Amino acid sequence: MPKTDVDPNDTALLPEGLHDTLAYDAEYQAEVIEKLRQCFARYGYERVVPPLLEFEESLLSGLGKAQSRNMFRVMDPISMRMMAVRNDMTGQVARIARTRLSRSPRPLRLSYSGSVLRVRGSQLRPEREFKQAGVELIGSNSSESYVEIILLARDVLDGVGIKNASIDLTMPLLVPAICEGLGLDNETCMSVRVALNAKDIGALENLDGEIGQISRKLLSAAGSAGKAMSIINGLKLPSAAKKICDELAQLLVRLNEVAPELKVTIDPGEYSGFEFQTGIGFCLFAKGVRGELGRGGRYLIEGHGKSEPATGFSLYLDSLMRAVPEMDALKYIYCPFGMKQSDLDKIRNDGYRTICGLEAVKDGMTEAKRLKCGFVWQSGQVIKI
Repeated sequence: MPKTDVDPNDTALLPEGLHDTLAYDAEYQAEVIEKLRQCFARYGYERVVPPLLEFEESLLSGLGKAQSRNMFRVMDPISMRMMAVRNDMTGQVARIARTRLSRSPRPLRLSYSGSVLRVRGSQLRPEREFKQAGVELIGSNSSESYVEIILLARDVLDGVGIKNASIDLTMPLLVPAICEGLGLDNETCMSVRVALNAKDIGALENLDGEIGQISRKLLSAAGSAGKAMSIINGLKLPSAAKKICDELAQLLVRLNEVAPELKVTIDPGEYSGFEFQTGIGFCLFAKGVRGELGRGGRYLIEGHGKSEPATGFSLYLDSLMRAVPEMDALKYIYCPFGMKQSDLDKIRNDGYRTICGLEAVKDGMTEAKRLKCGFVWQSGQVIKI
């Protein structure tokens, strides 16, 4: 076996991509999640709580098909059926909508939050376990669904103190529509998609004919919304592709009407992570923060021979916590042994967190400093250290 500096008997060792969240970080994360939930509720989104594990076939149906290689599996000792740990909650919400809430009036607005677990992380998100929170607007194909979802994303980020967020719009079905309209085979279409997604100008330079010209223009269009649409509008596209671009143009007009301050960019060739999307997709970013804060878009919920459109987004708490402002300092106060209960109740109601002495000490100030308290109760009053 290869040599390693890791002691296999170290019980504090955690698997790669997993970590403990301690003290202030854990509390702040819970506070941020609660703020997200409250903002979702103000927009009329009702909370659902799906289980951490489901039967494998359930998680792998519909939207879960693309995630099969990234799921942990375990045998259920009761039913003797294979179960899987969720690695994304969107598919679970879709299942709830098409089964238990199938008779609820549409559009259906649902929100969720919880932990997800993945077999492996990515370069931008090495964490294998993280918390996810989001919303799904189910049963509407209206362009206003995009507007509501994007405005909610803006407001929820603003609500947790992220002021420099931007949104990157993409059209994952654009390249397939162009290739189909030009009569290109699937292999050529996939090579174009991969090259555009990877921003591989070398591969695109080797493409001849109309698809080569169009794909290179699409690559140059990535950037600000104004520049992107100027280039895209100058392209001669097949009718199906033109329809996709027209829908994006209409969305940009509405966003400019209701949220002119929103920072919008466009990446017409990106599709990685949007494989199940059936309309416009988007990523949320914050300047200087590794990884996207979240992503969303339109997709189809399918089951029992029926399908219905849905639009939503998911936020990733690991990235989100890197973008939020630092947590306000907590006011811990050392309360010496024997302090009156009425005084304890008063300072707790005033917003202090009490660290009560369990036995008498000689010097309360020294004990307060040892316990890392910022305040101490002395002579009947709060003293700042």
